[in-house]
Amino acid sequence: MKTLAAFVFPGFETLDYFGPIEMLGGYGSETEIITVAKNREPVPSVHGQKIVIDKTIAEKTDYDLLLIPGGVAAHEAGADEELLQWFRDVSATAERVMTVCTGSILLGMSGVLDGHRATTNKMAFTRTVPIAPKVDWVKEARWVRDGKFYSSSGVSAGMDMALAVMADLFGMEMADRIALGSEYEWHKDATRDPFAKLAGLV
Repeated sequence: MKTLAAFVFPGFETLDYFGPIEMLGGYGSETEIITVAKNREPVPSVHGQKIVIDKTIAEKTDYDLLLIPGGVAAHEAGADEELLQWFRDVSATAERVMTVCTGSILLGMSGVLDGHRATTNKMAFTRTVPIAPKVDWVKEARWVRDGKFYSSSGVSAGMDMALAVMADLFGMEMADRIALGSEYEWHKDATRDPFAKLAGLV
C-alpha cells in the first residue's frame, strides 16, 4: 500500500482535491490517503466546507505519494517558508509528486520543479507562471509527466492525471476499471488541451 499525502491549504479548490482522490483511492487497498495541512484546525475549501486533518506538516515527511491541489490562495500559501521546506523534504523521497491547477505554481515556488517540465491552469497561466520562472512551463498540455513529477492543467484535468498515475503504479487495467467505476470519460491523451487555445496561449 502506498501512503498518499493529500495536502490542503485554506481556499483549496474542491475538485482539484476530491477529483484526484476519487481516482487515487483505487479500491481501498492500493493507497492510504492522509490529509495533511500546516495546522490541526479543519481547513476550509474555496467553497467553504471544511476538511478534517490527519497529519500536520511537522509530524511526517516520508510519504510515497504527494498531491498538491490549487486554488486562488495558492500563491499566498507559497509565502510560508516552513511549508515550502516541507514540499522539498517530501518531494525528495516520494515516488510520485502530483500537482493540480495552481498547485503547480505552489510547488514551483519551493524550487522543487526548477528545470522540470510542468503545466498549470490555462486561464491563469500568463499571470501565475512568472511566480516560478525557473520551471519549464508547458503551455499546451492536459497534464505533463517529467520523471516522478506529474502536473495538470485546471481543476478537472487532475482526474485525468491521477488516472495516469494509477496506470503507472498499478497498471492500465486497474486505471481503466477505476474510471469505469466512476462513470468517468478518461482523456488519456496528455497533449489534448483545448483550453490552451481558448486562453490564447497557442
